[in-house]
Amino acid sequence: MAVTNETDNTPLPGTVFTPRQVRLLKIAVIVMGLLLVGGFAFVLAAIVYQASQIAKESTASAPALGGVETELAIPPDATVTSLALDGDRLALHLSTPNGQELLVIDLKSGKVAARVRLNPQ
Repeated sequence: MAVTNETDNTPLPGTVFTPRQVRLLKIAVIVMGLLLVGGFAFVLAAIVYQASQIAKESTASAPALGGVETELAIPPDATVTSLALDGDRLALHLSTPNGQELLVIDLKSGKVAARVRLNPQ
């Protein structure tokens, strides 16, 4: 009686793969699937972590009233025609009896950064 330790290299019926190749392919598919699921979970955890850090920073750096509170002196007969916000700057378009005027206000400090009087020509 002869016992052989050699693997059977005959393909499975209907395929070109041997049982060893099928077993290795199953292991590879399982490992890659676990890596895919683990990577996806890591990306989701990183997004949640970053979002929570942004929320903590914004609540820690915001003043109790939600920003700078200030008063802006404009001429008594002036009306605000329009305004535009860009980052931490606010632009006001004023209509005054003396003409049109633009004010650019720094929202962090509450001070007027620029005042432009528009002269028609």
